[in-house]
Amino acid sequence: MARRVFFSFHFANDFWRTQQVRNIGALEGQSLCTANAWEEVKRKGKASIEKWIDDNMYGKSCVVVLVGSETANRPWVIREIVKGWDAGKGVVGIRINKLLGHDGNSCTAGSNPFDEVGYGNTGKKLSSIAKLVTPSGSDSKAVYDSIKNGIESWIEDAIAIRSEAVSER
Repeated sequence: MARRVFFSFHFANDFWRTQQVRNIGALEGQSLCTANAWEEVKRKGKASIEKWIDDNMYGKSCVVVLVGSETANRPWVIREIVKGWDAGKGVVGIRINKLLGHDGNSCTAGSNPFDEVGYGNTGKKLSSIAKLVTPSGSDSKAVYDSIKNGIESWIEDAIAIRSEAVSER
């Protein structure tokens, strides 16, 4: 049975790349908003976005952060990471910058979004615990194949890491 996951990503830059990952079919993710639907959610304000996140994260076992060039700078991505971690879900990042975008180009690798999140009151960053995976391959097809072959185990690892973090309390 496919894991139910929540995809977190920078909508404007990485929607096309995210669709490629979703089409792998190994996971059951939330339905993704169209550009018009996402604009409607945003137009209603912060409370509407929070509700959308809550509704779509419900029942998921892992937050999969699809990391492009600007993902770490997106406040809602950071919020989704924190919300998922605090709810006891696995959290894993996967670099998607080498996948081709809607314009047929790849993008530069962005910063690690887990560097933006503190871990408890330890003074550590979540990046010291949560993994950011860089898929192997030098072109889009090879990176896609790496993601396809590894995503399920990366998610299982993230769930195990989160379980260990809870038991260490």
